[in-house]
Amino acid sequence: MKIRIVILSLFMLASAAVIAYASRQEIIPLRQSLNGLPMQISDWKGQRSSDMSQRIVDLLGVDEYVMRAYYRSDSTPVSLYIGYYESQQTGASIHSPMNCLPGSGWVPVKNERISIPVNNGNMIEVNRITIEKSGVSQVVIYWYQSQGRVVASEYMGKIYAVLDALRTRRTDAALVRIISTVSGDGLSKADAEAKAEKSAIEFTQALFPLLSDYLPD
Repeated sequence: MKIRIVILSLFMLASAAVIAYASRQEIIPLRQSLNGLPMQISDWKGQRSSDMSQRIVDLLGVDEYVMRAYYRSDSTPVSLYIGYYESQQTGASIHSPMNCLPGSGWVPVKNERISIPVNNGNMIEVNRITIEKSGVSQVVIYWYQSQGRVVASEYMGKIYAVLDALRTRRTDAALVRIISTVSGDGLSKADAEAKAEKSAIEFTQALFPLLSDYLPD
């Protein structure tokens, strides 16, 4: 983990230098505010979550974000976070959940990539991790999205940011993260985790077609 953080930090510094070199960068706003995301997504009903403190917002450097919980009667509830960055040129860059979650005490015990079918038969590759803390387990799905592109790898996300800065003067991007808590309900640990993963995937499938109304292509 320490080696991973060092490598990523070095690459982020190099990326920042190249992005800063690409002058006259455009600041790309959202198509519409993330607060306009429907509270009802398919058969999932939303509930607003507490706002982050201004200190955390400043630390993340995020320009706009939304945090909500969504519920469906036959599924494990999910929590949604979308953080949008208009530009990553001025030092603000997306923080990987693989760095933030361990910093909050969550230990990754499983880390893989999965493909999820979304609208019109398209597939998106996303990160799927299991985290644990104090006997609680959660399934996390997350990806990076910019200019209509879905990227699972944080390294490729940084590479695309550099290439986009040079080619289009744009480094806008979003982090989309969905978390589902693993709950027993008389199930085995494996079955409970599979149920939480199923909820996260099905919510991803309901959410994804809406994102193009908010995130710029």
